Amino acid sequence: MKQEQGLVPDPVDVRLGARLSELRAEHGWSLGELAERSGVSRSTLSRAERAETSPTASLLNRLCAVYGRTMSQLLSEIEAEPAPVVRAADQPVWQDKASGFVRRSVSPPHAGLRGELVEGRLTAGADIPYDRPPVPGLEQHIWVLEGALAVTVGDTEHLVGEGDCLRLRVWGPTRFRCPGPQDVRYVLAVVRP
Repeated sequence: MKQEQGLVPDPVDVRLGARLSELRAEHGWSLGELAERSGVSRSTLSRAERAETSPTASLLNRLCAVYGRTMSQLLSEIEAEPAPVVRAADQPVWQDKASGFVRRSVSPPHAGLRGELVEGRLTAGADIPYDRPPVPGLEQHIWVLEGALAVTVGDTEHLVGEGDCLRLRVWGPTRFRCPGPQDVRYVLAVVRP
């Protein structure tokens, strides 16, 4: 989402942009090289690194795939050192306003652990395609708490209703869609291979 001129950028976008710039520098890549690896334009990458735009879920997913991180890992890297207990009020929330996606990191990842819990919310009609997993072979358990979620893996769509749980391993493109009529709220358990 484009930052309006004269407005101060969101502090989360500023920290995220700085971390994305650090990751690119750690790999020794130019913006052009990262653009080739991620399939994201140089200008979009540059604007994200300078916090001139708030990155979308799809953009972060592409960058996470290039850097071999889950989105929770990336987002936790811009937060303070995680405590063993994270109170609900302190759990980091990230929004992709363009797509109607809200993501709350319930259990921030720890370097020595492979699993994490995320709460996701999609507004009715929201549709988010991911062209690749952030980490190939990522295991996901999707438990719908309210509403319904259509998850497409390859050519197969799974309609997951309230109380249902879908387990999958992600090797290729996926799509998360809220068919409505109400918003969907779900828990995503992620286990790195």
